[in-house]
Amino acid sequence: MRINTKDVISGAIMLALALVGYWLNQDHALGSARRMGPGYMPMLTFWILGGIGATVLALGLFNGPDPLEKWTKRDIATPILAIVVGTIVYLVLRDVPALQQNMYALGIGTLVGCLVWAVSPGWKPLALVLAGMAVFALLLDKAGFMVAIVGTILTSVLADPTQRPKGVIGLVIFLLVLCYGVFIYYLDIRVNVWPQFN
Repeated sequence: MRINTKDVISGAIMLALALVGYWLNQDHALGSARRMGPGYMPMLTFWILGGIGATVLALGLFNGPDPLEKWTKRDIATPILAIVVGTIVYLVLRDVPALQQNMYALGIGTLVGCLVWAVSPGWKPLALVLAGMAVFALLLDKAGFMVAIVGTILTSVLADPTQRPKGVIGLVIFLLVLCYGVFIYYLDIRVNVWPQFN
């Protein structure tokens, strides 16, 4: 047995997150694939995450060795600083009347925290992907589904500096068409598709 430490730890973390998420989701109605309840997509996501985690963990027992790298001081300090800064931003903005609706203050605090976290080169890819999710949440209500998808992709693509503009444009077009077809046309999800100017 040649253990890959990174894969074993990653798989165990994914499994733990899937189990906790699945347990927390038990109170939500599932519905069906055509008429999804509030618990359907989270349940599906947690099952997929658990399957991926189990696979990564099992493969990590045999494809090593791959030890963990040593963390720098910056790698240790930036997540802590990100949590502190993000929390401060949230606490400052939560009493602003315009930001109380739809938890915008929390979204902005999360986005700022992720951007602070991205200062560390070791955390940059993960932090920018999470920042992309915060961008999606912030843009969805007023800017619409399509703009939110574009914002998410453009934020997340910063995690990989080797991306080429043509590939990014192709990805944006592909995901816009796919997401519109699946979520808006087929599943009839009721969200603003385009920006709302009112």
